[in-house]
Amino acid sequence: MNVGLLLITHNELGRKLMGTAAMILGGTPVKAVTIDVPGDCNPDTVYADACAACTRLDKGDGVLVLTDLYGSTPSNIATRLLDEHHVLVISGLNVPMLVRVLNYASCSLEELGSKAESGARDGIIMMTEKQAT
Repeated sequence: MNVGLLLITHNELGRKLMGTAAMILGGTPVKAVTIDVPGDCNPDTVYADACAACTRLDKGDGVLVLTDLYGSTPSNIATRLLDEHHVLVISGLNVPMLVRVLNYASCSLEELGSKAESGARDGIIMMTEKQAT
């Protein structure tokens, strides 16, 4: 599989998370693009950039689009991609989600989406007491 990865996030969050994941894993095994969405952006301009990124990234297996906050401008831009591109959009981007995606980069778009969702959910752990090591 050759799924592309597109992060559409507020400010520089996607770029920072991608850098963090690359540092943890020692690199990134997929072709990825990050798009920063500042508070004063023109959503139509950012959408055009996202469309261009999807075209570059999609080599036939689709593009996984990760965004930070559902219902926000980055999420709304990502959702618009569903009409014109072979994408799967998932909101709630966090480090565990991204690391899981990068660890399973050879999966199909649908499988990668499931891995992203479970990585985000399973990476949230409430620690109420010190664990024995």
